[in-house]
Amino acid sequence: MEIRLEQASLHWQQHCVFNNLDLTLPSGQWTSILGQSGVGKSSLLQLLCGIADEADIRGTIHCSDGRPLQGRVAWMAQQDLLLPWLSVLDNVLLGARLQAGKVTKEQIEQARYLLSQVELADRASDRPAQLSGGQRQRVALARTLFQDQPLVCMDEPFSALDAITRLKLQDLAAELLADRTVLMITHDPLEALRLSDRIQVLQGRPARLSETLEPDGAAPRAIDNAEVLQHQARLLKLLAEEAA
Repeated sequence: MEIRLEQASLHWQQHCVFNNLDLTLPSGQWTSILGQSGVGKSSLLQLLCGIADEADIRGTIHCSDGRPLQGRVAWMAQQDLLLPWLSVLDNVLLGARLQAGKVTKEQIEQARYLLSQVELADRASDRPAQLSGGQRQRVALARTLFQDQPLVCMDEPFSALDAITRLKLQDLAAELLADRTVLMITHDPLEALRLSDRIQVLQGRPARLSETLEPDGAAPRAIDNAEVLQHQARLLKLLAEEAA
């Protein structure tokens, strides 16, 4: 499902962060947005998720199937947001339980299958405190997949992890979210280049989206890929110029 956000605006404390911003998320593609802190990246994501905070943010959202986007977004945050008193399995099932009050046998089987996909089938009865940071984020990924929504929004989902764990989770996310419509907010150009079909930089005051960069090859791309490294240098230079 293709999603278009039109004429988005964000005002914060009488300051225009961005105005008349348009963003297209092509169906089945992974789009990443880079930018400096405070430029409005996460607010843009929150607008699509329908969880905008007290900031004055607005825009028009169009979906290619003609239906509203509200209630059809799976969100994965930087923090895993697991409930400590629930088991790993029950954390994956949380959305279904909140929606219907109970879960079906089929939903339990699906949750167990997704835990096997993130290599945590044997930890289904554990509590989050028994897991490492990387394992907890794997559970969060399984919970995101369980929601099975047409749009997946990811806000710095791997930034709290160490470098090697981050690469492994990127590889796993690329595999499990293949052919999904994904919007990811990240500060890391290499992460965006490894995972994305399309990359844009939100920059300026008021902020504007740059021209779209479309890396060649399928994700996840190798960290030593010559083209990836060339694009990384270009994106870092663009971000550095913005910070100057």
